[in-house]
Amino acid sequence: MIRTIKYFLSILFIALLWSCKNSQTGITVVFPKVSGPEQMTSNGKEHMLASYYGITSWSGDQKYITVLETDLKYKLPEQTDPATLGIVNIITKEFIPLTETRAWNFQEGCMAHWLGISPDSLIIYNDFRDGKFISVIMNVYTRKEIKTIPYPVSAVSPDGKEAISINFSRLRITRTDYGYGGEGQDSKADIQFPEDDGLFLVNLETGEAKLIVSIAQIREKVPEITKIGIEYFAHTRFSREGSKIFWLARAIPDRNTTSFTVNRDGTDLQRCFPDNWGGSHFDWLNDNELMITTNEGKQDGHILFTVGKQDYKRLGNGILDYDGHGTFSPDSKWMLTDTYPANGTGEQKIYLMDMKTQAVMPLGRFKEPAEFSGGSGYWRCDLHCRWSPKGDMIGFNSTYSGSRQVYIFKL
Repeated sequence: MIRTIKYFLSILFIALLWSCKNSQTGITVVFPKVSGPEQMTSNGKEHMLASYYGITSWSGDQKYITVLETDLKYKLPEQTDPATLGIVNIITKEFIPLTETRAWNFQEGCMAHWLGISPDSLIIYNDFRDGKFISVIMNVYTRKEIKTIPYPVSAVSPDGKEAISINFSRLRITRTDYGYGGEGQDSKADIQFPEDDGLFLVNLETGEAKLIVSIAQIREKVPEITKIGIEYFAHTRFSREGSKIFWLARAIPDRNTTSFTVNRDGTDLQRCFPDNWGGSHFDWLNDNELMITTNEGKQDGHILFTVGKQDYKRLGNGILDYDGHGTFSPDSKWMLTDTYPANGTGEQKIYLMDMKTQAVMPLGRFKEPAEFSGGSGYWRCDLHCRWSPKGDMIGFNSTYSGSRQVYIFKL
């Protein structure tokens, strides 16, 4: 009862704030009215949106979202721990199982993407089969597999025709909670900067792949690593029109990070930030402007910049000077972001920012139970917000009810 009262008080507070005047510009900002959050999943099992934050989970008609279902709660998934991939009906909240996958984790699901091509029925997701990581294209209505691709996907182009593939076995030994169990790829664990590993551009029609940036290629553009360390690639994303690709180059045990962009054809390799700025989370505002959060040094916060230029702008008027999972609405008018659990309270918060005035409105706060923060964070539950294709819904994961479930705000 106390939790319910606090929740409705917070919603009332949001309703009172939805139209406000920005103190710096004097412009009245009209925020959208927000209802929810609605819990979309239950049935006694754990659920999460089936991909990383910023990737739409909705079908184009917004009738369904892709969700993973599992019995695991406080355990790092192995290849022997399948999860059920399904879709949830937004209206009825029915979970409709489609298939099982053995290539998944709590942070990025199985990297399920709607391909966004006609008809609006195809998804692609990662799996572990015959000792290899692959991706599968499936029709969600017939449950028929259209084809298998001999590469796992990390990002899919806006036109649904190409994908970026990275080494998830290398991730397993460098950033354990983002890789997959099962050694489905050659991790090249004994090579610091391999020549034959990196960003692969995959043709989803033919299944063929081309290495467009090798890990060895960025050796002179990243901080020096120790003799026992190795460099790896993670967190890829196509730009809004698909002409560019963003990703992070990281190293262990040095824990340094360098943010990069490159053209879709592998040309114009660009380092985003000066040395020691690092980078963490990200989203494209358009095909040239990019937001990256950084928590290294004096530039902490959500930083907007233009690729190839040194015109960095910190977003949020001092309110968002921290590392969050920022993502832009489809019309680029709003930015959504979240927080990690606050020390002592475990509270995670969601904020909505108006891009024109930088005015910020809170959408809610959700307390993560302490048991989800154990295991070196392998089964933690970041909120990982994302927009619907029309920009009128926001989806996120949370454990504030005591189990991992999917929620939606409606705008």
